[in-house]
Amino acid sequence: MTVEGLGRRVLVAAFDGWNDAGEAASAAVSLLRAEGEYESVYSVDPELYFDYQYTRPTVSLDAEGNRALSWPDATLLRPAQQTRGTQLWLLTGVEPARAWKAFASELVDFALAEDITGFVALGSMMADVPHTRPISIFAGSDSDALRTGLGLERSSYEGPVGILSVLAHVAEQAGIPAASLWASVPHYVAGHTPSPKATLALLDRLEDITGAKVPRGELSTQAAAWEASIDAAAADDEEMTEYIRGLERTRDTWDSPDASGDAIAREFEQYLRRRGDGPGKPGRDEPRR
Repeated sequence: MTVEGLGRRVLVAAFDGWNDAGEAASAAVSLLRAEGEYESVYSVDPELYFDYQYTRPTVSLDAEGNRALSWPDATLLRPAQQTRGTQLWLLTGVEPARAWKAFASELVDFALAEDITGFVALGSMMADVPHTRPISIFAGSDSDALRTGLGLERSSYEGPVGILSVLAHVAEQAGIPAASLWASVPHYVAGHTPSPKATLALLDRLEDITGAKVPRGELSTQAAAWEASIDAAAADDEEMTEYIRGLERTRDTWDSPDASGDAIAREFEQYLRRRGDGPGKPGRDEPRR
């Protein structure tokens, strides 16, 4: 597919933390980085944007046994070689704790310097969906041109947002068309294990809207093993089995020919409202989306 709306130099962003249920989004960018050849071209100064009491540096040992500190960061990577067709730049890191306007402006300014033509934010959210059905992807944009050209949705959500939404907004204001892809991860497993099935669904949709050739690695095998492991765990829990069957019935109703096309959008907005209000409201160590 030729996608003129996002152009040929597309920046794909994912951040650890709130935006990353089941590590699905960060794993997608990690796989793109591992399967391609990239060079780091820009990193923010962590002193400006992170609170180390809540996003702490980590210590590790190198091959010689020396201790090294790794600090939270946000890094932009470009393809090591320029080729014909659509290429993907990557933005990955930890959601900042402060100075979000400066953070977003700094990164979008550098994206402009790289002649980035399109921006895609990858996220994943906990949702009331079964692991046994295809992973739902909410694909949205505030750009009329992208919604028309790519068949994307426009969210009517109003409420707290995270850094992905801020970056997309700033990119749009700077003239870079922006889209968002959000995977719905079963809430009963999202906080316990990585979700390769959701990562695979994100990468499939990313390829659809960018036209870039997107690697999948071993995700198909990993997704099948992930689903089988949950099946095995649920088989020993009658209550969980019945709960999953209820989610399956609801999902099958959504997927029926008579169902509204807005079902996934409603689930997305309900998720954001749950995260922004009531007992699920993020704390200081979990920045809001």
